[in-house]
Amino acid sequence: MLRLTGTIGATRPGAQGLSDAALAPMIERAFRKGKPAAVALVINSPGGSPVQSALIAARIRRLAEETGVRVHAFVEDMAASGGYWLACAADDIWADASSVVGSIGVISSGFGLEGLIARHGIERRVHTAGGSKSFLDPFRPEKPEDVARLTRLLEDIHESFRDHVRARRGARLAEGDLFTGEIWTGRQALATGLIDGLGHPVPKLKELYGEKVRIVPYGLRRPLLRRLGASFGAGLGQEIAGAALETAQERALWARYGL
Repeated sequence: MLRLTGTIGATRPGAQGLSDAALAPMIERAFRKGKPAAVALVINSPGGSPVQSALIAARIRRLAEETGVRVHAFVEDMAASGGYWLACAADDIWADASSVVGSIGVISSGFGLEGLIARHGIERRVHTAGGSKSFLDPFRPEKPEDVARLTRLLEDIHESFRDHVRARRGARLAEGDLFTGEIWTGRQALATGLIDGLGHPVPKLKELYGEKVRIVPYGLRRPLLRRLGASFGAGLGQEIAGAALETAQERALWARYGL
């Protein structure tokens, strides 16, 4: 049983979060150690990086095919956006009736600060070699051509997300547009075909593999210094600042879904 909890993205050394590099050793052991009958993914994630989501899901599928091991996904509070991308790496998906599922879309957000710096008499100076290097500079007025370029990028990433869901869920998906970024409860997601049933990990695994099934838990361990809540020497300030920024970013992702 692999616990995949948190936002998804390439993280700095020692930081929390779900990335392919951080998860790779754990995923490899889960599939190859002791010839398991199946691997269960327990997912609680609001999403994050589409690239890291794709890398993690692809690793899970490759190992499942190489070892012939079936994969089950169980949604706790949420498998939204990249979290649902991970869930689709499984052969079937189970959720609680009140889980949040879906958000099959792509978002980019930022701030426009040109008015703020102008009020304080700050002049922004940017010099580039290449006309597109100052793309969506938050300290300059937004350009229509930059927005159009960003929209094309987002639409291309969205198409990759849709292709992944269609390939994994296939005929189980209900009619209608499920790729608008909308979210559903577990009960609603069952009707759309985004999940296969309502259930919790241990009871469902006992139902599938017998009452005597042995469940071996795997999860990311926090580095010792982070578990102690401190770092040493000159790195302490950077550690605190980095952790604060990551916490703010993670809370923003969760808050998008009201959690």
